[in-house]
Amino acid sequence: MMKVYLGFDDTDTLDSQYGTGKIVRWFQSALPEGFKCLGVVRQQLLVCDEIPYTSHNSAACLIVEMPEPDLLKEAIERAANHLKQYAMDGSDPGLCVVTEFDSSIGCLIDFGRFCTRAVSTQRQAIEAAKKVHLSGHGGTNDGIIGAAAAVGLTVSGWSGRFIEFGNLRNLPDEVLVSELNSMGLEVVSIKRDAEVPAPNDLVITNAWLRPRLLGHRPVLFVSPQGKGLWKNIYWKRNGKISHLEKHEQLKAKN
Repeated sequence: MMKVYLGFDDTDTLDSQYGTGKIVRWFQSALPEGFKCLGVVRQQLLVCDEIPYTSHNSAACLIVEMPEPDLLKEAIERAANHLKQYAMDGSDPGLCVVTEFDSSIGCLIDFGRFCTRAVSTQRQAIEAAKKVHLSGHGGTNDGIIGAAAAVGLTVSGWSGRFIEFGNLRNLPDEVLVSELNSMGLEVVSIKRDAEVPAPNDLVITNAWLRPRLLGHRPVLFVSPQGKGLWKNIYWKRNGKISHLEKHEQLKAKN
């Protein structure tokens, strides 16, 4: 088996009913036979007025295991068709695909990190991904920037949060640490003394578990709530403010 990273970006518009993360999650059902989804990771890129974005300037990367190298072309074709089917009219979709053994990984990691702190261009994305698949699928094709960055940050193993991982979205309000461990999640205390949550301890999920990608593994940060009880330190953000709405709010204040 070989790991493959598929980065997607800029698939939605201001009036979309769904965003890039959901489109990437949907792609699991369109994977070729024999592929196994290991998770979908959301990556946060630079937010500034020089960059056009829909809500939070995030991109997403699907991590899969591929049984045979010869299936890579089919996976790319299916991803492109998936974008054609679900990317919104008026968006600027991009797709980047890399295997864990590609020689461009180092360049993509550097590019992804650069995109979190500075305005980037299509030319820079193309240069970083010149030995792997990178394609635009509509509009300005600016989505290739975020797609390449999403792959680079995810393959680094030290950035982003999982928006899909096993049955993450179907867990109850309280769940045993041992159950999370059996899913492959590391449960880590943020307490200064770094106590280790015990297998029979309970975790309050806040109905929103989105573990971080750290050391190439999903890590859930929890805070102590009492003996044998921990709480997820994150919760769902209420609503979203688009770039244009934010701009209008700033204008109104001025």
